[in-house]
Amino acid sequence: MKKIAILLFLSSWSIHLFAQDSESLNLERAIQVGLENNFDVKIAVENVKLRQGEKEVGLGAVLPILDATYTRNFSREDVTQRFVNDPEPRQIDNAKSRSENFTVAAIYGFRPEAVVVLRRLGQLTEISQLEAKVTVENTVAAISTAYYRLVLELQRYRVLERTLELSQSRLDIAEAQYELGGAGKRDFLTAQVDYNTDLSQLQNQEQVIQAARINLNELMALEPSANFEINDTITVAQDLRLLDLEENAFLENKQWLVTQRQENVAFLQLKELQAQRLPGLSLNANYVENTSNSDAGFLIQNQRQGLNYGGNISINLFSGFTLNRRIQNARVQQRIQGYAVDQFEIQLKSDIHRAFNTYQNNQKLLEIEKDNYAVAKESSEIALERFRLGIASYLEFRDAQVNLLTAENRLITSIYNIKEQEIELMRLSGKLYFDSSFEELNLPANQ
Repeated sequence: MKKIAILLFLSSWSIHLFAQDSESLNLERAIQVGLENNFDVKIAVENVKLRQGEKEVGLGAVLPILDATYTRNFSREDVTQRFVNDPEPRQIDNAKSRSENFTVAAIYGFRPEAVVVLRRLGQLTEISQLEAKVTVENTVAAISTAYYRLVLELQRYRVLERTLELSQSRLDIAEAQYELGGAGKRDFLTAQVDYNTDLSQLQNQEQVIQAARINLNELMALEPSANFEINDTITVAQDLRLLDLEENAFLENKQWLVTQRQENVAFLQLKELQAQRLPGLSLNANYVENTSNSDAGFLIQNQRQGLNYGGNISINLFSGFTLNRRIQNARVQQRIQGYAVDQFEIQLKSDIHRAFNTYQNNQKLLEIEKDNYAVAKESSEIALERFRLGIASYLEFRDAQVNLLTAENRLITSIYNIKEQEIELMRLSGKLYFDSSFEELNLPANQ
């Protein structure tokens, strides 16, 4: 997948998760599961559907209304009739009457603001789509960061395992020297204490890993106890360029586009209110077919059939200055949205510069940490050999061991920090998941 491939890089540090009978998980799969299950994403997609429905409802404002009515009535009554020219009453028992009526009525009312309303609803629909993409990108960024955080903690676990192995070697040497009388019991006990300290750190790291796993499961909307195996590494991409990031941000950053669209909505709200000062047009037409039959009365049958139509033009002359006040408020709202656009522009530039400065600084630190790790590793190997030969004290060996642990932790942490800033910079530039802001919101299944 082209989108997620942006987040997948070549390996430089091999790690294996200590999981049993668990499913394998990579970043691409984690993102796929997250986009399928994450409830923030589902809510955002449903909001898009809601806005699209509102737009379709608004379309009815510029379409005619057409109603068809068909009615049949029957009656059976005893009728007594008196006429002026006949003093004797006329009695009709069980007089029947029936009527049948069919009407088709069409009404078309056009107001100028209805066209502006449609444009405004279209903008709101577009905003909802962009906001859904913002949610998707934020979710992808959060999952990616949580995934690499888990990888980092697993790498730290491997470092602590190797440290514990060195402590075990030192403990074995100290025990052998103590039993042979070449060293005092204090050295052996100190080695035992240091071994237990390293074992405790390893146990604590398991808790950290479980917490990182739960955080990732939460973002993927899985059960906290869900288990999986990760065989992955943290690597950094090629150097990112500040100018490219800024250029992409003001073309593809979805939140920036949302802010611009909101300014357009404020403008259309003003135009909608101003259009209410224009006259409105209403047209109506009716087709009627009516038949009445009666056994009593002067008319035995009455039948009508035909078309009638008309129209009117209306204009608001005075509404208690309410419309004027609403227009003034709309102008204020438009200015506020204009300020919001300017504010977000500065904020977006600042966020990119901050993240890029951190990214560059971490790149420089990475080179330092690589050199520092190489020195610490060589120093630890020399100290271990000297300790085996009995020409180095346990303090010298322990210092070298601690320095190696610290150097390796700082090295893998610096790699993670660069990766974290990479993800943030790609998110800010709008290139984390979608290739373009115009790309359709097509997500994995279950959406």
